[in-house]
Amino acid sequence: QVQLVESGGGLVQTGGSLSLSCAASGFSLDYYVIGWFRQAPGKEREGVSCFSSWHGSTYYLDSVKGRFTISRDNAKNTVHLQMNNLKPEDTAVYYCAADLTQYGSCGTWPATRVNYWGKGTLVTVSS
Repeated sequence: QVQLVESGGGLVQTGGSLSLSCAASGFSLDYYVIGWFRQAPGKEREGVSCFSSWHGSTYYLDSVKGRFTISRDNAKNTVHLQMNNLKPEDTAVYYCAADLTQYGSCGTWPATRVNYWGKGTLVTVSS
């Protein structure tokens, strides 16, 4: 059974940092694409970042490039999103998501690719 469990959200001031984690079970990160989406109040869900071990590719939303870094913990089948220099516009519920199309790449990250979603974790950046 596929499960994605997020942790690490919270409240931080502008310019601060947070690290999100997503523990994946039921599949291996070796062959599939995993990443993060976010949804702010009144806005559509948008792809923030994804990672494909098989293809060796990553994707970042333009507005987070240079501030967010996605990484993988091989031993724990976990993916992390390190978020630095946070801004109020980063405030959203962040969802872990997986595309279980085998051997997929990570050039784009639309919600239509996602097969499984986590329940989400709230990130609030105060000004």
